[in-house]
Amino acid sequence: MSNNTNAALPANAPDSFEGAMAELAQLVTQMESGQLPLEASVAAYARGSELVKYCAAQLEKVESQVKVLEGDMLRPFSAESGDEGGQ
Repeated sequence: MSNNTNAALPANAPDSFEGAMAELAQLVTQMESGQLPLEASVAAYARGSELVKYCAAQLEKVESQVKVLEGDMLRPFSAESGDEGGQ
């Protein structure tokens, strides 16, 4: 298999969406500093990709829950304020 790089990464899932975002911000800061060696940069990038996928999945899950709660009638916030504004 060609997923050997993923096997070397920590397989632990984040505790929460907020935890994943904090870890992702930390990884970005480290990578932007330019102080990481090449292999560590690649590992950080791979972990960051995992975190982005995790966060996207969490957001999709919450969005589907909101759709159920709202009866699948989601509207942009600007439409709400526009209806009340009148002329």
